[in-house]
Amino acid sequence: MSNISLFKSGSHIPDYLRNAPDATTRDIAGSSGGKQISIKGGVWRMVVGGEEVAKNEDRSMNFVVVASGKGITRTFYADKYEAGKDVKPVCWSAEGVVPNSEVPSPQSSACATCPQNIEGSGEGKSRACRFSKRLAVTVENDISGNVYRLSVPAKSYFGKADGEKMPLQAYGKFLAGHGIPITGLVTEARFDTAESVPVLKFRAVRPLTQDEWEIAKAQSLTDDAKMAIEFKMVPSRAETGTPLALPETFQEAAVPTEAPAATTEPVKRASKKAADAPPPPPKDVASVLADWGTDD
Repeated sequence: MSNISLFKSGSHIPDYLRNAPDATTRDIAGSSGGKQISIKGGVWRMVVGGEEVAKNEDRSMNFVVVASGKGITRTFYADKYEAGKDVKPVCWSAEGVVPNSEVPSPQSSACATCPQNIEGSGEGKSRACRFSKRLAVTVENDISGNVYRLSVPAKSYFGKADGEKMPLQAYGKFLAGHGIPITGLVTEARFDTAESVPVLKFRAVRPLTQDEWEIAKAQSLTDDAKMAIEFKMVPSRAETGTPLALPETFQEAAVPTEAPAATTEPVKRASKKAADAPPPPPKDVASVLADWGTDD
């Protein structure tokens, strides 16, 4: 049995061995950087130790958010991204206030006054320093399984709601306004096909059952969840990640470690007529809960 076939299906791994704490394996593997879900190229990609191990080309995925990093992460790259090249940021801030102490070349003493934080310092009117929000998530069909880091970029975090299509911050404000915890829901993240770059929009799918809620709360306290919301540099491709059992969402899309170059499907832009139409108002909490139904 090959390494790939062994880990493509959880049925090959007995339950007593899945996710068992193992200092020996971690020591041999070295720093793996944890498990991440990337949205590079508009495709859901599972990344372990800086290497892509599986992908899912569906337009949406359902997650349970179990934890969130404090503040907004900021990263500044001196060089432009090049496919296949391992480019590291030269300055970064885990919480978006001041550069981290380990930064070799801080661009300013504070993020708010940094020249890389000025509109136009990047391409066009953009800022050279990038924003992102770190989430620790599990997939809906494997809440008790692996915890992943999902880094939500600025265009998926900031912005206004368009009906039920909400950037993450607007989605959080909507839930907070109605007293609903995001950690107690299944949340759908969907690629916005009106955008030419990968942009996610979020909506509530259903509340967790009581048993799922207890599992999610326990997951939020795990070392994997803490690692997911910490800000650390992504390991280079020379480092290897610890093998893991893939959830069903990724199994059929599992690929060899040496993944092909990402391609982006053509995006159909919204017509002017559609763009001019006023967006439908977001549903109130009563309507949302009515759509979910109840859990006996």
